[in-house]
Amino acid sequence: MMQTFDMLRHKMVEEQLKPRNIRSDAVLDAMHNVPRHLFVPEDMQRYAYHDSPLPIGLDQTISQPYIVAFMTEQLQPVRGMKILEVGTGSGYQAAVLAYLGCDVYTIELLEEHAARAKKILAALDFTNVIVKHGNGYSGWPEAAFDAIIVTAAPATIPEKLLEQLKEGGKMIIPVGDVNAVQSLKCVTRKDTKIIEHDLLPVRFVPMVNGC
Repeated sequence: MMQTFDMLRHKMVEEQLKPRNIRSDAVLDAMHNVPRHLFVPEDMQRYAYHDSPLPIGLDQTISQPYIVAFMTEQLQPVRGMKILEVGTGSGYQAAVLAYLGCDVYTIELLEEHAARAKKILAALDFTNVIVKHGNGYSGWPEAAFDAIIVTAAPATIPEKLLEQLKEGGKMIIPVGDVNAVQSLKCVTRKDTKIIEHDLLPVRFVPMVNGC
């Protein structure tokens, strides 16, 4: 079965990611090697490499592979970069960033998901990920980050996250109402100013009670 999953990952990269202009060799390598099927419920594993989001329980989803690859590429991650992720979910996005050599601090509102993600990431020996159960609107106040990635959509960008972004840092975040098409934004802190631009329309689960 592992050979089958390996083949499905290769097909995912070749048929879903490269044709949609995911160009980073490092990101493509991460998407090819991180076992996405381990981050979804067992009864959904046969769909893990389909071109779609999947339910992971508690009304949450794992994003489609293309969106994970696109958001990762937009961050331009490099080894040793300190990254905050808001909305751990199953832990897949954190695993992709960890595979790329980043130090990942990821926070999840739902305790069950946080515990499960921590277990999976540890089993895969991603020692450069710290998982915390908590309120994502507040971010990780005791630290500042080179980059921030948000995998749940607030109505507006939380001020606390902007405060934790280092000078020159970049945040990728979906913003908008859950009942409408949201905008995936790239937010950069440059010369004490906040600069943002829209990347593409998306649909993410909402930041419920600050997840």
